[in-house]
Amino acid sequence: MARIKNIELPSEKHIFIGLTAIYGIGRNLGRTICLDANVEPSKKVKDLSDEEIARLRKEVDKYAVEGDLRRNVQMSIKNKMEIGSYQGVRHKKGLPVRGQRTNRNAHTRKGRGKVVANKKKATK
Repeated sequence: MARIKNIELPSEKHIFIGLTAIYGIGRNLGRTICLDANVEPSKKVKDLSDEEIARLRKEVDKYAVEGDLRRNVQMSIKNKMEIGSYQGVRHKKGLPVRGQRTNRNAHTRKGRGKVVANKKKATK
């Protein structure tokens, strides 16, 4: 049972995949962390020794992950909103920030369609 940064790593997965349970670590960074800590990336999480877990913890501490990274992202968004940049305005309005279309998609940002009252179809 490996715990790194207060996250329980899934025991049946390879270690470089298991590290992706930590916010801010993807597959490539997970593989890099394993290699830097001298741990075989294809080894299962349940097969790690205490010494290997300690080396992984030490290596993960070098990166901004979990709470620190979440805080940095939120501060960046807040800063953009305060200075009134285009992306900040899009964040305030709850619209997609990175140039996606909004007339037929973006339901995850905008929410489901709102019903417009008294709208009749045009008749010929």
